Amino acid sequence: MAIEQYTESLTLKEMKCELGSNAFGYVFPQGDVSDVDKIEILLKKAGGKPKECELNDFSKGGNGKAKPEYIITFNDDTSTIIVVECKNTAKKHESISLNKPNAYAVDGVLYYAKFLKEEYNVIAVAISGTTTANMKVSAFHWLKGQDKYMQLDKASDIILEPKNYIKLTKGEKLQKAYSLDEIRTTAIDMHEYLREIKMTERHKPIFIAGILIALNDEDFAKSYTALPSFTSVINNVQSAIENVLKDSGIKNNRINYIKQAFKNLLDNSKFSAIQLGHKKSLTWYIEQLEMKIKPMMDYADNTIDALGVFYHEFIKYSGGDGSGLGIVLTPQHLTEFMCDVAGVNKNSKVVDICCGSGSFLVTAMSKMFKQANPQEAERIRQEGLYGAEFDDELYTLAIANMIIRKDGKSNIHFGDCFDKAITNQLKSKQINIGLINPPYSQKDVVELEFVEHLLDILVAGGTGVVVVPMSCAIGTKFKEVRERIFKKNTLKAVFSMPDDIFYPTATNVCVMVWEAHTPHDITQETFFGFCKNDGFVKRKKLGRIDALNKWDNIKAEWLTLYRNRDVKDGLSARYCVANTDEWLCEAYMKTDYSTLKQDDFQQTINDYLAYLVKKGDVYES
Repeated sequence: MAIEQYTESLTLKEMKCELGSNAFGYVFPQGDVSDVDKIEILLKKAGGKPKECELNDFSKGGNGKAKPEYIITFNDDTSTIIVVECKNTAKKHESISLNKPNAYAVDGVLYYAKFLKEEYNVIAVAISGTTTANMKVSAFHWLKGQDKYMQLDKASDIILEPKNYIKLTKGEKLQKAYSLDEIRTTAIDMHEYLREIKMTERHKPIFIAGILIALNDEDFAKSYTALPSFTSVINNVQSAIENVLKDSGIKNNRINYIKQAFKNLLDNSKFSAIQLGHKKSLTWYIEQLEMKIKPMMDYADNTIDALGVFYHEFIKYSGGDGSGLGIVLTPQHLTEFMCDVAGVNKNSKVVDICCGSGSFLVTAMSKMFKQANPQEAERIRQEGLYGAEFDDELYTLAIANMIIRKDGKSNIHFGDCFDKAITNQLKSKQINIGLINPPYSQKDVVELEFVEHLLDILVAGGTGVVVVPMSCAIGTKFKEVRERIFKKNTLKAVFSMPDDIFYPTATNVCVMVWEAHTPHDITQETFFGFCKNDGFVKRKKLGRIDALNKWDNIKAEWLTLYRNRDVKDGLSARYCVANTDEWLCEAYMKTDYSTLKQDDFQQTINDYLAYLVKKGDVYES
C-alpha cells in the first residue's frame, strides 16, 4: 500500500536536497517554520486545509496551523519561497474545480499559496504518486499580491531542483549536476514510447538531437508550449533547427537532412493523435529533454558527454550495447585521463577525426573553459575544437553536443576523415592536440592508420593520444603501418588499460602517446604504464563505476609516474623500442612481488584447473 512518506522521500531525492540547511537555503518540513515569523503568521492564517473551499475564498481558514509537506527558502532570494504538497497516489492529484484542498495535491498547494503570496513570490509544487513512473507533478508561480497565478507548464510531471524552479520562472537556463540514474530512466521511457509510435532505430537519435538543437533557439524555447497543434510544433522545430544550424555554419544539405526527419513525422498518425501537453506527446519529449537532459549539458563544471551517455543508454534497449548502431562510448574517466596526458589547456587546439557523439571534444572544452576568462572562452568556442564524423546520426549528435555548449562555430566536418578536402582544412588550423578512439575492426582501414592520419594533421611537435586495441602494440601485426609511423613520429608512452574498461564490450585496449612529425629515436626510452587497476567495480544495471572512490588517487599516481617518467615495480617501466618490438609494459616491467598473497596463488591454480576442464584435459574418475 502506497503511503505519503514515500512521495515525500521521492520529492527530496528528485530535488536533490535534504531537510534543514542546504547550500541554496533551508527546507522546513510540515510547516515547522517557527524561526521565520512572517511565514509562521501566514500559515496560522491559512490554518489546516478545509474539505472544501473555493480558491478565491479567503474567509475559510482551517483550524490550527497549516502544515504543507515542505516550505523551502533561499539564501540569495528572500522574497521567494517554494511550498510543496504531496499525495500518495495520482488519483488525488487535482480536482475539477480546485476546491478540495484537503483531498487533492494541486488544490492543497494552491490553498497554501493564496495565503503565502500576501508576502512572498510563491512557487507552488504539487506531487502525487510514489515513483517517478507513476507520479504526477504540477507547478505554479503566484507573484506577491497578485490575484492570479501562472502554471509552469514545462515543469509538468518533472521535479526540479529548488534553484531551477527560480531559473524557470525567470526564463533563465537551467543547470543540474550529472545523474546517470536520471539519464537512464529518461532514456528507457523515451525509447519505449518512440517504439510504440513505430519510429525507426536510425531515426531516433536525429529526433533527440534535433529537439536539443531547436531548444537553442530562444524564441522556440519560449513559445513551443503555446503552439496550438502537432503540425505547428513540427514546423517550428524545423525552423528553429535551421536558425541554429545556419548560425553555426552548418551546410544546407546537412540542415535539410535533419529537418527532413521531422517532416516525416507529419505522416505519423499515432504520434499526431496524442494531445499536446500529455505524456508521450511531441511537446512532452521537448519538455523532458529541456528540463532533464539539456541542463546537465549546460552545467558549467560538467566534463561529461551527457548527450552521448543518454544516446548510449537509449540505444541499449534496441537489443545491444549500441555498437550495432555505430557508437561505443569512450568511458568518461578514460577521456579525462587522456586529456590530462595530452596536457589540454586553454591555449590548445584539439581535434578528434572520428569524433562520434563528441565525448573527447566535450571533455577537452570543459577543461579548457576552467582555465579561461570570457574572452579566451569565446576564442576556444570559435577556433579551439575540431572534429570529423562519417555517420549521419553520430554527426548530428556531435554538432548538437557542441552547439548546446555554445560552440560559436561548430567545426565538425561531415564526411570521411581521410577525405583530402577535410584533411587540408584541418591541417590549415594548426592543431596541436589529437584525441581519438578510432573505429575498430574495419575492413579497409586498420586502427593504426587512423593514428597515422591524425599525426599527419597535427603540427610538428603536436601530441596525439589514442586508445586502440592491444593488438596494435604487438610487433607481429600491422608491420608496414608501424614502420611508417616510426619514420615520422615518436612513441612517447603506452598505457595498458584495464581488461574490461569498455565493459560490456570485450575489447582489451591500450592508450598510446605520440609526438607528431618527430622521427622515433630507438636510443631514447619510451615510458610504459601498467594501468590495469582503475579502482572501478561492476554493479548490476550500472556497469563499471567508481563505487569505492578510488579513481582520483589512482589517476594522480599514473599521471605522476608518466610526467616524471618514474619506474615503479608492477606499475611502470622505460625501454628503448623499435617498430618491430612489443609496445606494452607487460614485456618490460618488473613484478612487484610484495603485493602477492596466498589467495593470488590459489586463484591462479583455480583458473588453470578451470581452463583444463573446459578443454577436456581433466576428467572425473
